[in-house]
Amino acid sequence: MKNIVKELRTQRDLSQAALADLLDVSRQTVNAIETERYDPSLPLAFTISKLFGLPIEKIFFVD
Repeated sequence: MKNIVKELRTQRDLSQAALADLLDVSRQTVNAIETERYDPSLPLAFTISKLFGLPIEKIFFVD
């Protein structure tokens, strides 16, 4: 699944580790989401959506 997590993270000047701390996941999980090797669970997608203040469908989408 395509996503704009990296763009949103860098716009807010967050490192992968800092975002991981905010989401209560590992830095490796953030990296895997950003590189589209891992699709987050629905609860994690909602948490990401809330953190960035955007609807899920604006962050995650099918190519």
